[in-house]
Amino acid sequence: MNDPATIRRLYGRRQGHKLRQGQAELVDATLPALSVPDSGPLDARTLFGDADGSSRPLQLEIGFGAGEHLAAQAEAAPATGFIGCEPFLNGVVGALGHVRDRALTNVRLHMGDALEVVERLPDASLSRVYLLHPDPWPKARHAKRRMVNHGPLDAIAAKLKPGAEFRLGTDDPTYCRWAMMVMNARADFEWTAQGPRDFLERPADWPETRYERKARRQGHEVWYFRYVRK
Repeated sequence: MNDPATIRRLYGRRQGHKLRQGQAELVDATLPALSVPDSGPLDARTLFGDADGSSRPLQLEIGFGAGEHLAAQAEAAPATGFIGCEPFLNGVVGALGHVRDRALTNVRLHMGDALEVVERLPDASLSRVYLLHPDPWPKARHAKRRMVNHGPLDAIAAKLKPGAEFRLGTDDPTYCRWAMMVMNARADFEWTAQGPRDFLERPADWPETRYERKARRQGHEVWYFRYVRK
């Protein structure tokens, strides 16, 4: 297992271009009401005000980019609660815009480390986890920074219900090979692919992201992995 200190450390920048006035106002007006509570256990009651904390299915996206995939999934499943985690402020602004424009009430956001949220959820509480186009950290000496490592995967596996799904998407060949190696070494996940089409073609319920479209324009192949929690 990885060193916990390595697992929990966030790398990379937190903000890109300066926010425009409208974006800053959106953050000030909307983010506080949608933010995951700063402390304490998390369930549907603390996140969405449900009377029964275990009645609403919960899904989580790690590093949601600009939020278009998160918003599309939330719009398609209004009875499910979606938790999006993204340390990048400009990405959070994008997600806030989608939530506002689609009038979504089933999304909560955490601007920070996804594992801070994962560890506060009850065991076997998530019906799906998404990790789409994570930072590949292509240099060998940076491999320990990748989210697909046994330490983070141990935490994710503990929170997934039996039969729940872990979805991983990448267009980076190095990350693809690494992820297959790491995931194939685990006894708690089963790869659902029966043939090449199952991981080379985007499933119908897997909304395309801007990052994915950009990757395809650049001639990159994209891989879609679906693993079931045993």
